[in-house]
Amino acid sequence: MTTPLADFLRAYAASGTARLHMPGHKGRGPLGCEAWDLTEISGADSLYEAAGVIARSEENAAALFGSAATFYSTEGSTQCVKAMLFLALQNRPAGTPPVVLAARNVHKSFVHAAALLDFEPLWLWPEEGTSSLCACPVAAEGLDRALSALDAPPAAVYITSPDYLGNMADIPALAEVCRRYKTPLLADNAHGAYLRFLSPSRHPMDLGADLACDSAHKTLPVLTGGAYLHISKTAPAAFRENARAALALFGSTSPSYLTLASLDLCSRYLSENYPARLKEAVRRLEALGKTLSANGWQVEPSDPLRLTLRAPSGLTGLDLADRLRRGGAECEYADRDFLVLMTTPENTPEDLARVSAALGENRAPAAPAVSLPLAKGERVLSIREALFAPQESVPAEESLGRVCGAPTVGCPPAVPIAVSGERIGPEALALFRCYGVKRVDVLKSEN
Repeated sequence: MTTPLADFLRAYAASGTARLHMPGHKGRGPLGCEAWDLTEISGADSLYEAAGVIARSEENAAALFGSAATFYSTEGSTQCVKAMLFLALQNRPAGTPPVVLAARNVHKSFVHAAALLDFEPLWLWPEEGTSSLCACPVAAEGLDRALSALDAPPAAVYITSPDYLGNMADIPALAEVCRRYKTPLLADNAHGAYLRFLSPSRHPMDLGADLACDSAHKTLPVLTGGAYLHISKTAPAAFRENARAALALFGSTSPSYLTLASLDLCSRYLSENYPARLKEAVRRLEALGKTLSANGWQVEPSDPLRLTLRAPSGLTGLDLADRLRRGGAECEYADRDFLVLMTTPENTPEDLARVSAALGENRAPAAPAVSLPLAKGERVLSIREALFAPQESVPAEESLGRVCGAPTVGCPPAVPIAVSGERIGPEALALFRCYGVKRVDVLKSEN
């Protein structure tokens, strides 16, 4: 597969051209990568008006992902989440309210988008018995009930899949419900760019989502910040036509050409032997999971490139993370209940061997799941009103009855304990204690 953007950068770096343009390093510097770090000079194209090398590179990515169009972001899925929501709201039927029906385990970029775009989230809460703020399983039946209860279809249904623990939504079933209500399905697939290259594909674009974003840098060999916004072939034409403008609304006018080049080169990587390498990486991780299970550890169901352990009685996920560090390995995430490892084909067998060596055997029983009531706080203000209001930080134990300013989450993405504009109740305080939240941003008191 061609790499038009990287080819241009390589040729320009070798040309010896006097750089009487930005950036200030002029292609020279201690990092060694400055020669490829450009601005929108002649021939380099422009991300939000792409018609040259960037546009051709994005076309390569669209062909790989099977989308109607794929657009690059250098500011992660954070930029793409906001752009997806803008497109859905812009395309809603005239006269319908700006409402999005969303599974509650949203990344904070969703909450920030609600403030910037001034829409009202209606929450799909996790099923009873869910013991982690990271998970928010939503069944098709529950989505159907929620949609049927509304006076008008929302601008979109929004889900996060995979979630931070690796749980994956039943996207085909959810998409079928959305089609019946003529509502677009948006998927935050930040942790699942690789899913397209499994056999069969498990990517949201192939399962029925209308819009999806991937943080390429999370699971593919792409520099931090590299992401994709995908438009499905069945989505309204307006989504594709307005996608660049939507991304530009939330992005810097100085996108990183190093990150863009890594996205460009990733297409060649994916087009070659990546599916075979991915299959082998999945096999190795499955083998590690079986080894850990045989050694007494409780391995949770997750997406194929993630390994999630439930902490045993007497230990926390944070304790397990410390064990890994002493053994020369670093995890993706740890909290009271879980340890999460994210792998890719770039991890060597030696990397995985360090995990089993560091953890050793576990003889303690699995810790019982602690399920606290979720905090469904009273909505006092809109998210926009609350986030833009004067705020102050207070000890969590002193926040009872106060109105949440900035959303309080255990990790991104996760079920926020409190969302901007909600009054903090006793259930929230119990969750703050459970998850070690020490301080909370609340609206300033008038006293």
